[in-house]
Amino acid sequence: MSAIIIRQGLVVGAHASSVADVLIVDGTIVEVGTDIDAPNDAHEVDARDCWVGPGFVDLHAHLREPGREAAETIESGARAGALGGYCALVAMPNTEPALDSVALVAYVLERGLRTPLDIAVAGAITKDRRGESLAPMAEMAALGVRLFTDDGVGVQDPSVMRRALTYAKPLGVRLAQHCEDEQLAAGGTMNEGALSGRLGLVGRPALAEELMVLRDIELVRLTGSPLHFLHLSTSRSLEMVVRARDEGLPVSFEVAPHHFTLDESACATYDPVFKVHPPLRSRGDVEALVEALRRGVVDAVATDHAPHAPELKDLAFDEAPAGMLGLEHAASLTVEALGPSPDPQTFYQMLSRGPARIAQLRREDDRVRHSAHGGAMVVGEDANVTVFDPAGLWSVDRHALASRSMNTPYDGRALVGRVRATIAKGRLVVEEGRLT
Repeated sequence: MSAIIIRQGLVVGAHASSVADVLIVDGTIVEVGTDIDAPNDAHEVDARDCWVGPGFVDLHAHLREPGREAAETIESGARAGALGGYCALVAMPNTEPALDSVALVAYVLERGLRTPLDIAVAGAITKDRRGESLAPMAEMAALGVRLFTDDGVGVQDPSVMRRALTYAKPLGVRLAQHCEDEQLAAGGTMNEGALSGRLGLVGRPALAEELMVLRDIELVRLTGSPLHFLHLSTSRSLEMVVRARDEGLPVSFEVAPHHFTLDESACATYDPVFKVHPPLRSRGDVEALVEALRRGVVDAVATDHAPHAPELKDLAFDEAPAGMLGLEHAASLTVEALGPSPDPQTFYQMLSRGPARIAQLRREDDRVRHSAHGGAMVVGEDANVTVFDPAGLWSVDRHALASRSMNTPYDGRALVGRVRATIAKGRLVVEEGRLT
């Protein structure tokens, strides 16, 4: 028997929070209460002044394997995720080759089983992510894939996207869209506006994102099929999706930490570490995203963790690939954005319960080889738990990150809020900010 006792933390349930102990035995929460009499050999985790809630789930992680292992592997990405409090990662399909077949999905799932976390897979919507013909979604769904996307590029042809939504609905899966009209965004490297003009950089207009959001909301209205909007970055995009969701359409959306903590002014240094798609937006857009977080209307915070080998990020701004690291500091940036009195319910809803619902990471589906995530912290649940210190102080050091890459825009930044412990599938994998 293996046992872990988490002592005196604020246990954040689905509807209420209270200071309590949590006893975990053989991978299951067996008791939540005060002054629990734990087994003598139980490993004790001191959670005083910390929040104890369901383990974080990242809907949007680029683990690069297969094909670009110099930047990241499933194993190194899982280490970074664990340090960031994540118990489950959804691996994006823009690998080389793309994850558009049962064989490739099975490969990633098998590699994921070698890590302490649950590694789920987002399959490609179209073959080789070319946006032309549909990938065999039914075959991948039979293997347990519940999310499909051509992330890195949106499905440009509306007729292809309509067909994909129609095909996906009876499978019980959800499509996810990277919203950028490539004809409008073509050649752009940062947000289009007065600043891009002064810097002499080609812009990617906000309208490129917003037009595709509008288009796909109407396709959802037509087909009735669920759709998740990836890394929305503008205030108008958020407004459209929230309005559609309030109307009862089956839509959800995520925001990425870099879009609610950094704005386009960061690009004035011409440092490619700040290049990302969709690009860092205006200060007004950043403020709108922060306000949405604080109001609790955001379905999920997703990292869009996008590692790149150092030699690629050392290219000129307009030649370097887009993307930045996110797994190890997303939770800290989120708690900071929530303001001086962050709500732990909102925090765990956006980092755990919301993403788990969207990714359908629940044990009940026999086809999914994952434990249950995003739970209510009650007896009988699988022990996927993150202990988070909302007042913990630390500084980002790109040389000390677990990722194989170093392209973090937060190097040297002092952050508030840090993961104290990560318990994934009943095993203590991070304690006091270190891998066990």
